[in-house]
Amino acid sequence: MKPYVICLMHSSLDGRTHPSRWRPKGAGTDWFETVHEELGGDAWVIGRVTGSEFAKGKPYPAASSETFPRKSWFAWGDGKGPDVKSYGVVLDAQGKIGWGRSDIGGDPIVVVLTEGVPDSHLAGLRGEGVSYIFAGASEIDLTLALDILNRDLGVKRLLVEGGGVANGAFLRAGLIDEFNLILSPAIDGAKGAPFVFDSTEADGDKRAPITAMTLESTRELGGGVLLLRYLIKNDPQAAAT
Repeated sequence: MKPYVICLMHSSLDGRTHPSRWRPKGAGTDWFETVHEELGGDAWVIGRVTGSEFAKGKPYPAASSETFPRKSWFAWGDGKGPDVKSYGVVLDAQGKIGWGRSDIGGDPIVVVLTEGVPDSHLAGLRGEGVSYIFAGASEIDLTLALDILNRDLGVKRLLVEGGGVANGAFLRAGLIDEFNLILSPAIDGAKGAPFVFDSTEADGDKRAPITAMTLESTRELGGGVLLLRYLIKNDPQAAAT
């Protein structure tokens, strides 16, 4: 069963997501965690680039004498994990991140991998107590990943929180049910900044299967900051193709 998926992002008025580039500086940049907590997700998910910003370790050795089956591995054993508020899920298709930690802010890390990841990387993850699942042979199948998170970890409410490429992949797969945007009174206005939704070159011409967006609520957070909540309707047939 697919969890209910909410994309939560914080952007300038021109849709850019790096607050350090915004002008004026510090415009409403302290609201993300507050809204994140209010939304009450069982798990949150980010892409590899954003995930790398949380990593504290070095890449794992390139070779290993051990071999491992390509099936889910959880640091706490089978079944639902320890009594935690949520899981931190990171999309790392090729196994590039050396973590040096097993949680982010107390949320156990669960890495989504593809089956081509070397055994040495799996050994590194296990050695640091970082859980992982497999969702695809060479590219991540997001629908499969969500099914596994729901089935194995009981995730019913998932927060998608960037970066732009990861957000865009969920959007184009027709998996986002709701979009919450914290909109700050600031402008980036320069080249090179990431957007709320983006794509790789390979996916540049693909469009999201959205058939309707309904503005459910608008909330003033103070200091000119708005929280916009949209409900999204996707075409299931288009999303499946």
